[in-house]
Amino acid sequence: MEFEEKFQPINKPIMVLGTSSGAGKSLTVTAICRILKNLGEEPIPYKGQNMSNNAWVDWNGGEMAYSQALQAFACGINPSSEMNPILLKPQGNSTSEVIHLGKSIGTTTAKNYYKDWFFPGWEVIKKSLKSIYKRNPNCRLIIEGAGSPVEMNLIHRDLTNLRVAKYLNANCILVTDIERGGVFAQIIGTLELMKPEEKKLIKGIIINRFRGDLSLFEEGKKWIENKTQIPVIGIIPWLNDSFPPEDSLDLLERKITVTNPDIKVGIIKLPSISNFSDFDPLENEETILIEWIRESQNLSKYDFIILPGSKQTIKDQIFLENTGLSQNIREYSNNKGNIIGICGGLQMLGTTLEDPYFKEGSKNYCEQKIKGIGLLPLKTTFFEKKLTRQINSESIWPCQTEINGFEIHNGQTVLDDIQSSLKIKPIFKDLDLGWYKENNKGGSIAGTYIHGIFENDIWRDQYINLIRKSKNLPISNKKSISYKKKRESIIENLANVFHKHLNLKSFLS
Repeated sequence: MEFEEKFQPINKPIMVLGTSSGAGKSLTVTAICRILKNLGEEPIPYKGQNMSNNAWVDWNGGEMAYSQALQAFACGINPSSEMNPILLKPQGNSTSEVIHLGKSIGTTTAKNYYKDWFFPGWEVIKKSLKSIYKRNPNCRLIIEGAGSPVEMNLIHRDLTNLRVAKYLNANCILVTDIERGGVFAQIIGTLELMKPEEKKLIKGIIINRFRGDLSLFEEGKKWIENKTQIPVIGIIPWLNDSFPPEDSLDLLERKITVTNPDIKVGIIKLPSISNFSDFDPLENEETILIEWIRESQNLSKYDFIILPGSKQTIKDQIFLENTGLSQNIREYSNNKGNIIGICGGLQMLGTTLEDPYFKEGSKNYCEQKIKGIGLLPLKTTFFEKKLTRQINSESIWPCQTEINGFEIHNGQTVLDDIQSSLKIKPIFKDLDLGWYKENNKGGSIAGTYIHGIFENDIWRDQYINLIRKSKNLPISNKKSISYKKKRESIIENLANVFHKHLNLKSFLS
């Protein structure tokens, strides 16, 4: 497919490519977005195609990757699915849900993706770019690549790296991660595999995650510049502030930083976990330690348990039963335990799960109706049409306060019998957004469809105080730092570090 047309934006886009996955493209784009915003420019983040189950819903109900939403926050603008026109959401067995411009349009196998979806994908990328520039003619796109731009078995069908770079004639930055070692080979190898017209687009190189004295890399910097004739525009030191990982496997690499915590939280590490950024606000609480639970165990050491969202709820519920974790959770509940489920986690806490359209993993097991954990008297049926929307509501429990968040789910959950209303109460004034039940012996079981529930500072503080009370700890009257303000602070600090060590002058002409 030749590039028969090119875009000529007023302000030349900057594209961040990487020598590998995990090189630091996402954080680099986030930092550049905030740097340019602070310089008075109009940056807009963009990633043509992303693969992630960590999603966000924009104000039109469109799904997009959370990383592009975070980058939009760095720009000081509302996220839009046009910033991530193709989102692939893995659902196991080498299949993914395909989302174009925020809307689910089908599923694909990895084997058939490029055959069936390449040309429609390229058209939707061009459509999104035209729409962005039509509304924001003076913007500067800050574009994130995906993985490596020179995967030779895929490069002829690569939608989101060099194809976009050439279409927009973008100024490209190549990022490499020195922490992993082998940066010289990564840089030279990546550039050698590019065509001459592609290599010409690379205007700068960033060495990321450097530990120690930056001056020690001066000889290495000179060697790279002499060999490639491309300037090294930045050597970025190792950063302490953490950001949401792009891949849920990175959760296992997070380092425990809390010492002497008041509260210990266990989060069930589901095989098909989704929207794990829901828990970032808890990680910013100084008194809370989070641990991820992957196998059957006595859960009594935890002060509360979280069942997170799931891309394949039936599949994950079967995992919980087969591993014994369902029984562990029931025993924990009987022992005054506190449990909260979010989206798929809410559904699993109910009595039954029915999947007539094979939307949630039942096809893999030939079981379209299964039992849930059974701690909340709720039944869920998964329908073909997905509900995606922003939420503005008001909570009733554990306090009355305004609530913001979003929904992404196929399931519809209702009370499973007439007597259920005597055992379970709504969490919100919108009655279908969540329920809770207090155990006779103490503790509570709660479930909500709202992603981002813990970003609501007053609600989070009151829920944590419930836990503190159950532990006979003093109620905390100290208002916690607003999570959104904390996120802003982290983005600003990130931008300051990058600005100090990164020379972007030649990219802004």
